[in-house]
Amino acid sequence: MFTLPHGPVRLLATLRCSFVEVCLSSRSQIPVAVWRALIADYNAMVTLLGEVRRWRLLPVVSLAIAAVLIFQAGEIWLADNRLSFGKLGLMERGAALVPGNAAAWDSLGRLRQWDLANPDLPGAIADYQKAVRTDPRSAHYWMDLASAYEAAGDSARARDSFLRAKAAYPLSAEVAFYYGNFLLRRQEYTAAYQELRRAVRADRTLLPLAISRTWRSSEDVDQLLSQMLPPDAYAYLEALDFFASIHRAEPGLTVWKRLLSLGQPIALSRTFPFFEELIHQDRGNDARRMWREAVVAAGLPYREPSDHSLIWNGDFGSDFGNGGLAWRWVPCPGISIDLDAHGRAPSGSRAVRLDFNGGNNFDLAAPLQYVPVEPGRSYHFHAYMRTREITTESGLRFSIADPNHPRVPNVLTENFTGSHEWTAVNADITTSPDTHFLVVRLLRRPSRLFDNKLSGSVWIGDVSLVPSSPEAERTSP
Repeated sequence: MFTLPHGPVRLLATLRCSFVEVCLSSRSQIPVAVWRALIADYNAMVTLLGEVRRWRLLPVVSLAIAAVLIFQAGEIWLADNRLSFGKLGLMERGAALVPGNAAAWDSLGRLRQWDLANPDLPGAIADYQKAVRTDPRSAHYWMDLASAYEAAGDSARARDSFLRAKAAYPLSAEVAFYYGNFLLRRQEYTAAYQELRRAVRADRTLLPLAISRTWRSSEDVDQLLSQMLPPDAYAYLEALDFFASIHRAEPGLTVWKRLLSLGQPIALSRTFPFFEELIHQDRGNDARRMWREAVVAAGLPYREPSDHSLIWNGDFGSDFGNGGLAWRWVPCPGISIDLDAHGRAPSGSRAVRLDFNGGNNFDLAAPLQYVPVEPGRSYHFHAYMRTREITTESGLRFSIADPNHPRVPNVLTENFTGSHEWTAVNADITTSPDTHFLVVRLLRRPSRLFDNKLSGSVWIGDVSLVPSSPEAERTSP
């Protein structure tokens, strides 16, 4: 008989427990220690020990269970290894090992469907059907089956599978997006736009693709805005970026007009990609009008220069915008730049100060600004410049040129080296019949001398570009 040791077994003294007495019989009773100092006393626990031969079976049963578990684990590992190998034959054998694994059949179906060398749509459909039979609540498997049906030309079954995917996961943005694309391909535009709008409301990362596919299906910007896009600034700005990326300014301007009608605040920097396209397409009048509207929509003050200058922020009263029609500057190692409130220009306005550390032969073409102008007009450029210990024969000057037609016009002002107090810089320029923008910038070309490292400082201020004829003056912002 299986026996327990006789006699009391003393537990830890700090527990203040009673002795454990073990009485042996075919039905052994084990009184559990009573902890009198705590909450309650516990009744005796009865356990059936049975005969010795029964206990001898326990290791055998345990080994049998362990063997089954090890076998199943090995089978699962082998199946998973075959399924992840990426070869059709191995994946088929892996899926056969775990017939109740829906993911295995779905993976096998995708391998058959998207095998570029030897696609097998009937086989893929059969695999997807096994996946949805095993797990009919997976929207993902239903969508895979729908794509295979559509590829095979069975639109009815494809539609039914998409609807089953929607039923399985009604709130899924992904399901709505792919079903909407299916409807676009079927030219069921109204229903398609409803699904796509539902998708982008749930997941805004889908906006660029939804805009692209909606536009390419119909090329109707009014439908895009009124039926697919949700009426908010974020969605409309994504559309504006899209039209900039495909170089379509006209529908982009339509989006901009609708965006303004929302009356929502617009970060000025979000309009910069579209301004790049307007500049590239020489749409000066559109850029001038949109810049005024964008500055106001961003909640920034729009100040008309008193001298009718076309230069934005020519007195450097505000920081660089680095885009649109604002001043731009790209950080350059070895050059520090600052809006110097102490180094005032002659008018009393702030000046821009650049310091060169003497370690490089700089090729400098900034700060710069794109300025919308009229073709065939005359303009007068004016600025002030101050220098201190500018080295080399290649110093600092202003350049005024047409960014899209580089041959004409192209004006360079006087080259400043050494040290100069505030000095007026003036130039007259006449635009060509094709000129719609001028780019005004601070310029320094690399020196060709042996000792060509640039050091010193330069200040610029009170920059303006004013039409020099009444006709041109009327075109100023």
